[in-house]
Amino acid sequence: MAEARTSFATLLTSTPDRHSLVDDAQGLAAGSMMASLGVLLLSSAGLLTGGTTGVAFLLHYATGYAFGLLFFVINLPFYWLAFRRFGLGFTLKTFAAVAFTSFLTEAVPRAIGISHIDPLVAAIFGGLVIGAGLLALFRHRASLGGFGILALYLQDRFGWRAGLVQLVFDGTVLIFSFFVATPYIIFCSVVGAVVLNLTLAINHRKDRYIAM
Repeated sequence: MAEARTSFATLLTSTPDRHSLVDDAQGLAAGSMMASLGVLLLSSAGLLTGGTTGVAFLLHYATGYAFGLLFFVINLPFYWLAFRRFGLGFTLKTFAAVAFTSFLTEAVPRAIGISHIDPLVAAIFGGLVIGAGLLALFRHRASLGGFGILALYLQDRFGWRAGLVQLVFDGTVLIFSFFVATPYIIFCSVVGAVVLNLTLAINHRKDRYIAM
């Protein structure tokens, strides 16, 4: 019994270089919640973004299928890379974050209605909120899957900034938005992607945050 209590206490205890189980649960929940709120802001203005989120937006606008379902399915092929490069813990936490975010992107609009929002304002605030959500997930060794996993892999492998790498991927996805959006909406979407990735590039540095 004493050993069981000790093991349980260890799971709840944080150290300067490692998060506890409670820390990770809170970080994953908070990151997913911020990401889903950012998605709500973007979708309310008809905006897009990069990464697998952007791919899900494109398919959602083109087909009418639920964004949350598309986002969950698109990320499935990336878990093998996550497992091979970052291990089981990262993969499981990322899967949980993607699943929870997918659920929230469908549930939150039923509780929060936005009747009007300027696209440029939506881009700035949406990009910032999603960036903050991703930052929380990155700091708890998780991501929202897809290009985020690849960006983290390239950062660990070659030292490239994850935010800047993802900015390149995001720009590629946004090129395809010309088929489903007006030039102004595309411009605002690009602004949102820049805000999101600059948030990551400036703040996601190992030398400033060491807990795992």
